[in-house]
Amino acid sequence: MGGEWIIAALDAVARETMLFAALGFLVGGLDDVAVDVAWMGTRLWRRSDGLPATLEGYTRRVPRRIAVFVAAWDEAGVIGAMLRTCLARFDHPDYRIYVGTYPNDLPTIAAVAEVAADDDRIRLVIGPNDGPTTKADCLNALWATLLRDEHREQIRVAAVELHDAEDMVHPGELRVIDALIGRYAAVQLPVLPLVDGKARLVSGHYADEFAEANSPLTVHFRLTASQAIG
Repeated sequence: MGGEWIIAALDAVARETMLFAALGFLVGGLDDVAVDVAWMGTRLWRRSDGLPATLEGYTRRVPRRIAVFVAAWDEAGVIGAMLRTCLARFDHPDYRIYVGTYPNDLPTIAAVAEVAADDDRIRLVIGPNDGPTTKADCLNALWATLLRDEHREQIRVAAVELHDAEDMVHPGELRVIDALIGRYAAVQLPVLPLVDGKARLVSGHYADEFAEANSPLTVHFRLTASQAIG
């Protein structure tokens, strides 16, 4: 008799445990379902928004100038190669890269100046404050320089794109921005993090988080300076 009671109690516990486990799996699975639903909705929306399906469709008859902002502190080791890569890869006829540096970071200034000496699409900007300060402070100096260039050269820049000194750029990104800016107030491009196979525990751990938090942002130029760079 006592043994039957123990079996019944264990059976009841097992049933309750299975119920809680099933609810846990259900709640956990809703996250995956939500991602799938969002993906399907995005695919349906893209089919109805009239946007080109391939990169070749993002071409304006009259290309507009795009400004690329790069804030650089202590980037002497990478900034030169990054700028040369941009110049070689960007498939767009009218752009200028503004690189913000600090007066007390002479190696970075020298690295940028070396590239700028050979190509006037590189604009070296030395901010008024010693670094490191904040990225917003550096971007403010770039913004002020851009406004002066617009006034002096009587040009109108269509958009500003932000890049980091370590970024590897895509050849067609400026074409996409030029085609979409104006139709949309801002264009955000996805970032593909590169995982180092020799350090997967480090790079693999934060790769997705980095991609989500560091997508380059293009801001339409009719925003005010405070709205554009915060």
